[in-house]
Amino acid sequence: MGEGRAMAKNIQSLERAAAMLRLLAGGERRLGLSDIASSLGLAKGTAHGILRTLQAEGFVEQDAASGRYQLGAELLRLGNSYLDVHELRARALVWTDDLARSSGESVHLGVLHQQGVLIVHHVFRPDDSRQVLEVGAMQPLHSTGLGKVLSAYDPVAHSEVVEAEREAFTPRTTTGLADFESLLDMTRARGWAADVEETWEGVASVAAPIHDRRRMPVGAVAVTGAVERLCPAGELRPELVAAVRDCARAVSRDLGAGRF
Repeated sequence: MGEGRAMAKNIQSLERAAAMLRLLAGGERRLGLSDIASSLGLAKGTAHGILRTLQAEGFVEQDAASGRYQLGAELLRLGNSYLDVHELRARALVWTDDLARSSGESVHLGVLHQQGVLIVHHVFRPDDSRQVLEVGAMQPLHSTGLGKVLSAYDPVAHSEVVEAEREAFTPRTTTGLADFESLLDMTRARGWAADVEETWEGVASVAAPIHDRRRMPVGAVAVTGAVERLCPAGELRPELVAAVRDCARAVSRDLGAGRF
Protein backbone atom coordinates (compact mmCIF):
# COMPACT_ATOMS: atom_id res chain seq x y z
CA MET A 1 0.00 0.00 0.00
CA GLY A 2 2.79 2.38 1.02
CA GLU A 3 4.61 1.69 -2.26
CA GLY A 4 1.53 2.56 -4.32
CA ARG A 5 1.11 5.82 -2.42
CA ALA A 6 4.78 6.73 -2.96
CA MET A 7 4.43 5.95 -6.68
CA ALA A 8 1.31 8.14 -6.94
CA LYS A 9 3.14 10.95 -5.12
CA ASN A 10 6.11 10.64 -7.50
CA ILE A 11 3.82 10.78 -10.52
CA GLN A 12 2.02 13.79 -9.07
CA SER A 13 5.29 15.69 -8.65
CA LEU A 14 6.24 14.72 -12.21
CA GLU A 15 2.92 16.12 -13.47
CA ARG A 16 3.51 19.32 -11.48
CA ALA A 17 7.03 19.64 -12.87
CA ALA A 18 5.66 19.21 -16.42
CA ALA A 19 2.99 21.87 -15.76
CA MET A 20 5.71 24.17 -14.45
CA LEU A 21 7.85 23.71 -17.57
CA ARG A 22 4.81 24.41 -19.77
CA LEU A 23 4.08 27.56 -17.78
CA LEU A 24 7.66 28.79 -18.20
CA ALA A 25 7.62 27.88 -21.90
CA GLY A 26 4.45 29.91 -22.45
CA GLY A 27 5.67 33.11 -20.81
CA GLU A 28 7.58 35.81 -22.64
CA ARG A 29 9.21 36.78 -19.37
CA ARG A 30 10.81 35.16 -16.36
CA LEU A 31 8.42 34.17 -13.59
CA GLY A 32 8.83 34.60 -9.84
CA LEU A 33 8.15 31.82 -7.31
CA SER A 34 4.82 33.30 -6.17
CA ASP A 35 3.58 33.68 -9.79
CA ILE A 36 4.43 30.03 -10.47
CA ALA A 37 2.88 28.75 -7.23
CA SER A 38 -0.38 30.69 -7.64
CA SER A 39 -0.72 29.85 -11.35
CA LEU A 40 -0.50 26.14 -10.55
CA GLY A 41 -2.42 26.27 -7.27
CA LEU A 42 0.57 25.04 -5.24
CA ALA A 43 1.96 26.00 -1.87
CA LYS A 44 5.11 28.11 -2.25
CA GLY A 45 7.20 25.47 -0.45
CA THR A 46 6.00 22.71 -2.81
CA ALA A 47 6.63 24.86 -5.90
CA HIS A 48 10.10 25.80 -4.62
CA GLY A 49 11.04 22.13 -4.06
CA ILE A 50 10.09 21.19 -7.62
CA LEU A 51 11.87 24.23 -9.07
CA ARG A 52 15.03 23.35 -7.14
CA THR A 53 14.98 19.82 -8.58
CA LEU A 54 14.40 21.12 -12.12
CA GLN A 55 17.22 23.61 -11.58
CA ALA A 56 19.60 20.84 -10.45
CA GLU A 57 18.80 18.93 -13.67
CA GLY A 58 19.42 22.04 -15.80
CA PHE A 59 15.79 22.21 -16.97
CA VAL A 60 15.20 25.52 -15.19
CA GLU A 61 17.55 28.45 -14.59
CA GLN A 62 17.23 31.18 -11.98
CA ASP A 63 18.17 34.74 -12.81
CA ALA A 64 20.73 35.79 -10.20
CA ALA A 65 19.62 39.45 -10.07
CA SER A 66 15.82 39.06 -9.87
CA GLY A 67 15.54 35.51 -8.47
CA ARG A 68 13.01 34.75 -11.24
CA TYR A 69 12.89 31.49 -13.18
CA GLN A 70 13.17 30.62 -16.86
CA LEU A 71 13.68 27.48 -18.96
CA GLY A 72 17.20 26.03 -18.81
CA ALA A 73 19.75 25.13 -21.46
CA GLU A 74 19.41 21.38 -20.90
CA LEU A 75 15.85 21.45 -22.30
CA LEU A 76 17.15 23.23 -25.36
CA ARG A 77 19.84 20.57 -25.81
CA LEU A 78 17.28 17.75 -25.54
CA GLY A 79 14.98 19.56 -27.94
CA ASN A 80 17.77 20.06 -30.45
CA SER A 81 18.85 16.43 -30.41
CA TYR A 82 15.21 15.41 -30.99
CA LEU A 83 14.93 17.87 -33.89
CA ASP A 84 18.23 16.65 -35.34
CA VAL A 85 17.08 13.01 -35.32
CA HIS A 86 13.68 14.03 -36.68
CA GLU A 87 15.29 15.95 -39.54
CA LEU A 88 17.78 13.16 -40.20
CA ARG A 89 14.95 10.61 -40.51
CA ALA A 90 12.89 12.93 -42.70
CA ARG A 91 15.82 13.54 -45.06
CA ALA A 92 16.73 9.85 -45.17
CA LEU A 93 13.27 8.35 -45.86
CA VAL A 94 13.38 8.37 -49.67
CA TRP A 95 17.06 7.45 -49.95
CA THR A 96 16.85 4.52 -47.50
CA ASP A 97 13.76 3.18 -49.32
CA ASP A 98 15.71 3.33 -52.59
CA LEU A 99 18.67 1.58 -51.00
CA ALA A 100 16.50 -1.27 -49.66
CA ARG A 101 14.88 -1.67 -53.07
CA SER A 102 18.16 -1.65 -55.04
CA SER A 103 20.06 -3.90 -52.61
CA GLY A 104 17.20 -6.24 -51.76
CA GLU A 105 18.30 -6.04 -48.10
CA SER A 106 17.17 -4.26 -44.95
CA VAL A 107 18.48 -0.76 -44.22
CA HIS A 108 19.16 0.81 -40.82
CA LEU A 109 19.77 4.42 -39.87
CA GLY A 110 21.66 4.85 -36.59
CA VAL A 111 22.81 7.66 -34.32
CA LEU A 112 25.12 7.76 -31.32
CA HIS A 113 23.19 7.35 -28.07
CA GLN A 114 25.05 6.97 -24.78
CA GLN A 115 27.49 4.07 -25.29
CA GLY A 116 25.88 2.59 -28.38
CA VAL A 117 24.06 3.06 -31.67
CA LEU A 118 20.34 3.84 -31.51
CA ILE A 119 18.38 2.64 -34.54
CA VAL A 120 16.12 5.55 -35.53
CA HIS A 121 14.84 4.22 -38.87
CA HIS A 122 14.58 0.73 -40.35
CA VAL A 123 13.44 -0.23 -43.84
CA PHE A 124 12.49 -3.90 -44.18
CA ARG A 125 14.10 -6.17 -46.74
CA PRO A 126 11.75 -5.91 -49.74
CA ASP A 127 10.57 -9.53 -49.78
CA ASP A 128 7.76 -11.34 -47.99
CA SER A 129 9.86 -12.68 -45.14
CA ARG A 130 8.69 -12.04 -41.58
CA GLN A 131 10.77 -9.25 -40.06
CA VAL A 132 10.81 -7.38 -36.74
CA LEU A 133 10.93 -3.59 -36.66
CA GLU A 134 14.16 -2.61 -34.92
CA VAL A 135 13.51 1.12 -34.41
CA GLY A 136 14.55 1.94 -30.83
CA ALA A 137 16.96 -1.01 -30.63
CA MET A 138 20.55 -0.42 -29.51
CA GLN A 139 23.59 -1.84 -31.31
CA PRO A 140 27.19 -1.97 -30.03
CA LEU A 141 29.69 0.64 -31.21
CA HIS A 142 32.75 -1.58 -31.62
CA SER A 143 31.44 -4.48 -33.69
CA THR A 144 28.68 -3.20 -36.00
CA GLY A 145 29.13 -1.35 -39.29
CA LEU A 146 27.07 1.58 -37.97
CA GLY A 147 29.06 1.67 -34.73
CA LYS A 148 32.46 1.57 -36.41
CA VAL A 149 31.49 4.41 -38.75
CA LEU A 150 30.29 6.57 -35.85
CA SER A 151 33.43 5.71 -33.84
CA ALA A 152 35.65 6.64 -36.79
CA TYR A 153 34.02 10.00 -37.53
CA ASP A 154 32.49 11.22 -34.26
CA PRO A 155 35.00 12.13 -31.50
CA VAL A 156 32.35 11.61 -28.78
CA ALA A 157 31.58 8.10 -30.09
CA HIS A 158 35.32 7.46 -30.28
CA SER A 159 35.91 8.29 -26.63
CA GLU A 160 32.88 6.17 -25.61
CA VAL A 161 34.13 3.12 -27.50
CA VAL A 162 37.73 3.52 -26.28
CA GLU A 163 36.61 3.61 -22.64
CA ALA A 164 34.09 0.78 -23.03
CA GLU A 165 34.51 -2.93 -22.46
CA ARG A 166 34.68 -4.25 -26.04
CA GLU A 167 32.96 -7.59 -25.81
CA ALA A 168 33.77 -10.49 -28.15
CA PHE A 169 30.34 -11.44 -29.57
CA THR A 170 31.88 -13.90 -32.05
CA PRO A 171 35.43 -15.15 -32.72
CA ARG A 172 35.72 -12.40 -35.38
CA THR A 173 35.01 -9.40 -33.10
CA THR A 174 37.91 -6.95 -32.81
CA THR A 175 38.39 -6.17 -29.12
CA GLY A 176 42.04 -5.04 -28.69
CA LEU A 177 42.46 -1.26 -28.68
CA ALA A 178 45.37 -1.08 -31.14
CA ASP A 179 43.61 -3.39 -33.62
CA PHE A 180 40.38 -1.45 -33.22
CA GLU A 181 42.12 1.90 -33.82
CA SER A 182 43.70 0.60 -37.03
CA LEU A 183 40.22 -0.59 -38.10
CA LEU A 184 38.97 2.99 -37.58
CA ASP A 185 41.93 4.36 -39.59
CA MET A 186 40.94 2.04 -42.44
CA THR A 187 37.29 3.13 -42.11
CA ARG A 188 38.27 6.80 -42.46
CA ALA A 189 40.60 6.06 -45.37
CA ARG A 190 37.98 4.23 -47.43
CA GLY A 191 34.85 6.01 -46.14
CA TRP A 192 32.88 2.97 -45.01
CA ALA A 193 32.91 0.11 -42.47
CA ALA A 194 31.83 -3.50 -42.50
CA ASP A 195 30.68 -6.06 -39.98
CA VAL A 196 31.12 -9.57 -41.30
CA GLU A 197 29.84 -11.87 -38.54
CA GLU A 198 31.48 -9.71 -35.87
CA THR A 199 28.23 -9.10 -33.97
CA TRP A 200 25.90 -11.90 -35.09
CA GLU A 201 26.86 -15.23 -36.68
CA GLY A 202 25.61 -15.41 -40.26
CA VAL A 203 24.93 -11.67 -40.53
CA ALA A 204 26.95 -9.03 -42.40
CA SER A 205 26.52 -5.29 -42.83
CA VAL A 206 28.17 -2.38 -44.57
CA ALA A 207 27.78 1.23 -43.35
CA ALA A 208 28.74 4.78 -44.33
CA PRO A 209 28.64 8.11 -42.45
CA ILE A 210 26.09 10.92 -42.80
CA HIS A 211 27.31 14.50 -42.26
CA ASP A 212 25.35 17.71 -41.72
CA ARG A 213 25.88 21.26 -43.01
CA ARG A 214 28.65 21.79 -40.44
CA ARG A 215 30.40 18.67 -41.74
CA MET A 216 29.66 17.00 -38.40
CA PRO A 217 28.87 13.27 -38.40
CA VAL A 218 25.20 13.03 -37.38
CA GLY A 219 24.51 9.37 -38.10
CA ALA A 220 25.24 6.39 -40.30
CA VAL A 221 23.34 4.22 -42.75
CA ALA A 222 23.83 0.48 -43.23
CA VAL A 223 22.64 -2.41 -45.33
CA THR A 224 22.32 -5.63 -43.31
CA GLY A 225 21.65 -9.18 -44.41
CA ALA A 226 22.73 -12.79 -44.54
CA VAL A 227 26.48 -13.14 -44.98
CA GLU A 228 26.09 -15.49 -47.97
CA ARG A 229 24.08 -12.81 -49.82
CA LEU A 230 26.29 -9.83 -48.90
CA CYS A 231 29.59 -11.69 -49.27
CA PRO A 232 28.93 -14.46 -51.82
CA ALA A 233 32.61 -14.90 -52.71
CA GLY A 234 33.93 -14.22 -49.19
CA GLU A 235 34.18 -10.48 -49.94
CA LEU A 236 31.53 -7.78 -49.62
CA ARG A 237 29.84 -7.09 -52.96
CA PRO A 238 31.46 -3.85 -54.25
CA GLU A 239 28.18 -2.58 -55.76
CA LEU A 240 26.62 -2.85 -52.29
CA VAL A 241 29.40 -0.74 -50.76
CA ALA A 242 28.93 1.83 -53.55
CA ALA A 243 25.15 1.92 -53.02
CA VAL A 244 25.48 2.50 -49.25
CA ARG A 245 28.03 5.27 -49.78
CA ASP A 246 25.81 6.92 -52.41
CA CYS A 247 22.84 6.80 -50.02
CA ALA A 248 24.88 8.36 -47.18
CA ARG A 249 26.16 11.09 -49.52
CA ALA A 250 22.64 11.85 -50.75
CA VAL A 251 21.28 12.22 -47.20
CA SER A 252 24.30 14.37 -46.26
CA ARG A 253 23.66 16.56 -49.29
CA ASP A 254 19.99 16.95 -48.27
CA LEU A 255 21.17 18.01 -44.81
CA GLY A 256 23.21 20.76 -46.45
CA ALA A 257 26.65 19.15 -46.29
CA GLY A 258 27.57 20.04 -49.88
CA ARG A 259 29.70 17.80 -52.10
CA PHE A 260 31.99 15.18 -50.58
